[in-house]
Amino acid sequence: MKKILPWLALGAGTFAYGALVEANRLKAERHTLRIPGWPTHLSGYRIGLIADLHIRDKQTVVLTRAALAWLKDQNPDILIIGGDLVDRNIPYYRHLLKFALQDLSHFAGKSIAIPGNRDHDRGDVQHIRKIVESHNCQFLLNQVHQQDGIEWIGIDSANGGRPSPYQTVEQANPKNPMVVLWHEPDMVEHLPVGPELMLSGHAHGGQFTTPWGWAPMRTRNGKKYLRGFYPNAPTPLYVTRGLATTFLPARLFCPPEVAILTIERR
Repeated sequence: MKKILPWLALGAGTFAYGALVEANRLKAERHTLRIPGWPTHLSGYRIGLIADLHIRDKQTVVLTRAALAWLKDQNPDILIIGGDLVDRNIPYYRHLLKFALQDLSHFAGKSIAIPGNRDHDRGDVQHIRKIVESHNCQFLLNQVHQQDGIEWIGIDSANGGRPSPYQTVEQANPKNPMVVLWHEPDMVEHLPVGPELMLSGHAHGGQFTTPWGWAPMRTRNGKKYLRGFYPNAPTPLYVTRGLATTFLPARLFCPPEVAILTIERR
């Protein structure tokens, strides 16, 4: 027992640090993504990206509001919310979501959200759509929205919804660059040929990682592509670490992320 106690203490201390410090240490990221075939006249286009808000309590509301406040100062060309806006689609969490998204109105007419698997859990995803669209933010459910000469293709969650990638991509104008928004990153391997970029969340960056980045905890359709830019994926892919946590309310060597992505032609 004496040999076990130090390990128990270390585990408890690590978890406490991960819950109280790391899970709240929001990190602002700025990345330049060089994309083959991206139009020259759209070089320098700036995307603000958040995902995995998992709104459920005060901590998740505070993280979301902090991320939106930072993005407001950065003034991106468009804001993308990549799914899992609530932790469960129940009335109380939807009530908290309304408060968390107060600053979304700043991005009125230049913001897009898609559903994640949690947005389908225990409730109708149309409730989430209604909240999002009250801020003049597009909510794409197997739909295409043209903005700034870009075809934004929003696919329903692979884990919780009814995704229709081929039929949705077919709705887009192939003369314009296409950016797919799909919550689960591993689904990049199920996209048709054509889009220039895909943006995802869902994997939480692994949430618990070693200092060198290995993540023992993986989730369905978020096992292969965990975080960051994958230029050599079937479609170039960026995966955000997201804002909140899943399963356990802690992170380790994997802080929450809000990002500005600048797109350049490669």
